[in-house]
Amino acid sequence: MTPLLTLFTAPKPFTDPHTSLIQHNALRSWKALGEEVEVVVIGNEEGIAEATKEYAFTHRPDVKVNHLGTPLISSIFNLAREANKSPFLAYVNADIILFPDLITITQNVASQAEKFLMVGQRWDLEVTEPLYFEGDWVQALKQRMRKNGSLHTRTGSDYFVFPRSCFETIPDFTVGRAGWDNWMIYQARTQGWHTVDCSLGLDIIHQNHDYRHLPEGKPHYRLPETGENIRLAGGNRTIFVLDDASHRLVKGKLKKMPLTWSRFWRELQNAPLLKSGNYALTQKLFQLLHPKKANIEKSKDEVMRTSELNQN
Repeated sequence: MTPLLTLFTAPKPFTDPHTSLIQHNALRSWKALGEEVEVVVIGNEEGIAEATKEYAFTHRPDVKVNHLGTPLISSIFNLAREANKSPFLAYVNADIILFPDLITITQNVASQAEKFLMVGQRWDLEVTEPLYFEGDWVQALKQRMRKNGSLHTRTGSDYFVFPRSCFETIPDFTVGRAGWDNWMIYQARTQGWHTVDCSLGLDIIHQNHDYRHLPEGKPHYRLPETGENIRLAGGNRTIFVLDDASHRLVKGKLKKMPLTWSRFWRELQNAPLLKSGNYALTQKLFQLLHPKKANIEKSKDEVMRTSELNQN
């Protein structure tokens, strides 16, 4: 039987004890989703082969990397696509705990849209112990999530579910850096696919962690590779967030995103980019509507360029 959905991910090395713990928790939750889900784990970082074997997942170690050794999103997506025949694919960050309703919600969205991208908010939760997904674990974990967790801001997404006919080509973004997840939302919008914010119906848990695994311990959005991701995406105006989705899932139905004043001005700003690819006009509208933000953005870009030059 061909699985309905293939999850794929590119984990960090399993060398740090806390990173190892939360990644094992995530992988165990994916295993608990059952036979309708296949998992492909990509990369050759330390501990990946052993974890993949432990859960009987598919392993694809030969991922392409950039000059710094960071895996490329394009290679990750290609390896995952080649490893399965599932009608639906889902990239998920390796620290994310999933619940079984991912399967029924994917089927539901697919029944209402031929081409789509599912994204959504995450719950941030402190987890310092191994989790096991047995018995009435769904109800117990969701209760803990709502009591002790917090909803993350509506910026990017930690999961992307789409039919295999979508995202057949993708730029050479680097994984674990900012920008590429926002491009996914932007790209879906430019293609006219249903870009669905599933936050109201689909819970996921992000297990909190620090940034020790990144160069100098800096957050991913402060690294030069983030600047390169944004360049490959087409520039700052392609950094779309959850509020830029075209639809949201409400009680099982796809509904157009509500038209607030904030969304009205955002859609007006992005109209030239989405309708005709006119980046320059969208940039001018951004500068007109948000002069202070435009100046701050310019200063940040200059700092990022200086950092890139120093690295080179």
